Amino acid sequence: MRRNALLFVLISLLSGLGSTAMSLAAGIWVLDLTGSVGLAALTGLCIYAPTLAAPWLGAVVDRLPRRPLLIAVDAVMGLLILTLLLVSSRDSAWLIYAVLLARGVGYVLGDAGESAILPSALPAELLGDVNGWRSSAQEGMKIVAPLLGAGLYAWRGPTLVVLICAGLPLCTAACYALIRLPSDCDPPAVNAEADPPRAAARSNRGEARAGRRADRRSRGEARAGQRADRRSRGEALAGQRADRSSRGEARPGRRADRRSRAEARAGRRADWLSRGEVRAGLRALFGNPAVRGPVLVAAGAIGLSGLVNAAVIGQVVDGLHLPATRLGPLSTAQGVGSIVGGLVVGRLLARRSPLAVAALGTTLFAAACACSAIPWWPAMIAGRVLAGFGLVPALIAGVTAVQTRTPDHLLGRVSATSNTVMFGPAAVTIPLGSALVHWGPTPLFLITAALAVAAARYRPRSTAAEPSPAVP
Repeated sequence: MRRNALLFVLISLLSGLGSTAMSLAAGIWVLDLTGSVGLAALTGLCIYAPTLAAPWLGAVVDRLPRRPLLIAVDAVMGLLILTLLLVSSRDSAWLIYAVLLARGVGYVLGDAGESAILPSALPAELLGDVNGWRSSAQEGMKIVAPLLGAGLYAWRGPTLVVLICAGLPLCTAACYALIRLPSDCDPPAVNAEADPPRAAARSNRGEARAGRRADRRSRGEARAGQRADRRSRGEALAGQRADRSSRGEARPGRRADRRSRAEARAGRRADWLSRGEVRAGLRALFGNPAVRGPVLVAAGAIGLSGLVNAAVIGQVVDGLHLPATRLGPLSTAQGVGSIVGGLVVGRLLARRSPLAVAALGTTLFAAACACSAIPWWPAMIAGRVLAGFGLVPALIAGVTAVQTRTPDHLLGRVSATSNTVMFGPAAVTIPLGSALVHWGPTPLFLITAALAVAAARYRPRSTAAEPSPAVP
């Protein structure tokens, strides 16, 4: 188990390093090729746009063996990134967007698949700790990777960055291959309620096998009758005719079985990405208060963090009259808080419920907004540290609730859907905050703090008995 935990943390380190370095270098590369700031900014959209398709991509994860899928996705991504070596001018810049879009799809599949196999690879009591360590590793790479990506690009151009970013997914694929999983983890289990066509096909195959066994018994009895009654050819012939009749009756049964299996396969293909697949994931996410509560509280905290992005810039430039370069130390301060939050969240989850930990993290984020509302540089630093320290436990509480309280056969789509729920609001709050910052950064910070306190007080209403945790 310790080996698995270390491998998952190493995967997070490598993934965080590759994704951050590639995103930054791609934006600079497009800017150099086109001279357009707007086109350079669109590189980030390509990475995050596939998140909108997360519920459907999560259904794909639930239909395929998870570890082979993770290995295949990272191996393909490594090869796709190598195609960026063909980019040489403005006319070939479209290839950067295509690769980034594919990489975004790979991130969604990878996050859903990794969240789905974590409960099988680790005991329940370690999930909170390992999720926290993974988050700390990713946040730590956000401090190192920008310097690495921009520095290598300035030193040797895009070629070296492409080669390194192509090699990192191959390393994570090797790490996935080294993880020890139970024999029943791949392919994922699917129950009859989740997949009626497959259950019907199994039932039909069982009935057909029973029919064939009965047919073999009848033929054996006919042969025994022939040996025992050779003196009476008439009776033997009659027995042979009866045997042929029984075989003739068995053939239509086998043909019917083949038809039913073909219909079941067609039904599964039609249902591959159907609304029923997505609805099953939504029911598992929102129908269970123990999952819905932490996820929605985390969504509130993360969404509100997007609301104050513009306020942070406004407070530094307009409130404190400092150069925009001071945003760098603030990002580092938030990264430090995120690392510390990731290291302690496991202990918090061992003592408190995921909902309580998510509420605590959201409350700390509210305190961070209150500190940042003060136009004083040390208060801004403290606010960013508190923001990182609070947002990570809120996020990890939501992720851990999904992993420990979702049936195994639904983990892929529920994990992907929960990521959309938690990170999707930021796509709305970031431009909203950019519009509201004209009121001034301090009022926006205070409004966000009040909303965060309200989000932390959310308690889901129990509508049904909570299912037992789905951990091995």
